[in-house]
Amino acid sequence: MKRIGITIGDVNGIGPEVALKAVARGRWPKDVEFVFLGSEKIVREQARVMNLPVSKKIVFQSVETEPKWVPGKIGKKAALMAEEAIRKAVEGCLSGELDAMVTAPICKEGMHKAGIMIPGHTEYLAELTHTENFGMMLMGGGLRVMLVTRHLPISKVPAALNKETIVEHIQLTGEALKLFGIENGKIGVCGLNPHAGDGGVIGREEIEIINPAIRQVRKKGYAVSDAVPADTIFHEARRGDYDAVVAMYHDQGLAPLKMMGFDEGINVTLGLPIIRTSPDHGTAFGIAGKNEASPKSMKNAIKLAIEMASNSNPWK
Repeated sequence: MKRIGITIGDVNGIGPEVALKAVARGRWPKDVEFVFLGSEKIVREQARVMNLPVSKKIVFQSVETEPKWVPGKIGKKAALMAEEAIRKAVEGCLSGELDAMVTAPICKEGMHKAGIMIPGHTEYLAELTHTENFGMMLMGGGLRVMLVTRHLPISKVPAALNKETIVEHIQLTGEALKLFGIENGKIGVCGLNPHAGDGGVIGREEIEIINPAIRQVRKKGYAVSDAVPADTIFHEARRGDYDAVVAMYHDQGLAPLKMMGFDEGINVTLGLPIIRTSPDHGTAFGIAGKNEASPKSMKNAIKLAIEMASNSNPWK
């Protein structure tokens, strides 16, 4: 029996709704059970109000904090409950009680108001699992995109790039492709500057940092492009030139991916000793409680978690 933990996220957002819909509407293997971590009371309340089925494949693990459900409202208790669910799911994955975890969206503003100063799920999961080398890959619309930097202001991106970090993220991408069943995967790497620096005329990061990192990774046997202009690389990836793209910063990678697959994208954290995926959307407070949220991204995240849990984790 495979047990997939699903943290229900901020209950005032769409997390419980999309989790319920995804499990109810998916065709899942008979030997898979879903463990919802958070508030069973609120999940059942939302199911009743929005007339959503609670699948028999779901079991619940409640946490200590029990907030009230107020759709669309940022609340400290909702954030505290979401954080407790994350910790409990990580503990379950590390102990072997859970085979993978799928995380519904949290509200970073709510987390900060509750005194939980984390930049996001990815960094917090790395902290909880004592992981130093990790990365965030997004998948959707026929693209797989790894981000070298994540939640940073644009003004801080150039200073955050160095050869070691880029090498690490390209290698994580290559290892992930093997985990997905793609041997000898082709990796495209974005330049930072327009036209990938145009030979140093529009910036020298490609010459001084990015291409030297690429040459170092090639020596380890990975098939990696030179730095490619970001305005063409995603078209090339879509036509099959690359199995994954390494982007230098958040919007460079996610703008094209969301253009191609806005309601189907998923996020997978690479480098962890556990399997973690998530839908690539936020709490969507504006439609919370209205039974309008699409579960497509959550279904894809669950499907990928089950597939990954069936393979050997290279980072365990």
